[in-house]
Amino acid sequence: MNIGNPDEITIKEFGEEIIKLTGTSQKLISLPLPTDDPKQRKPDIAKARSILGWEPKVNRADGLKVTLNYFNSFKPEEWLIAPKVFK
Repeated sequence: MNIGNPDEITIKEFGEEIIKLTGTSQKLISLPLPTDDPKQRKPDIAKARSILGWEPKVNRADGLKVTLNYFNSFKPEEWLIAPKVFK
C-alpha cells in the first residue's frame, strides 16, 4: 500500500518551499529527467482511508517546519553522530 500525501506538487515547487523555509541562498537547477522517471507522484490513499481509516494529519508545510526545527536542534558537534542514526 502506497501511503503518502495526496497533495501533488512539482519538485521545483517543493525546492522553492524548502528555500523559503530555510532562508538559504541556494539556487535550484533543472536537469533532464531520466527516461523512466514517473511523471506523477501522487499516491492514491483511498485504500489506506477505507482499510486503515488513515489519512495525513500534518500538512507538508507544517511537516517541513517540524523537520527543520528537529535538525536545527542539533549542536554542530552532534552532526558527526546524527547521520549514523538514519542509516
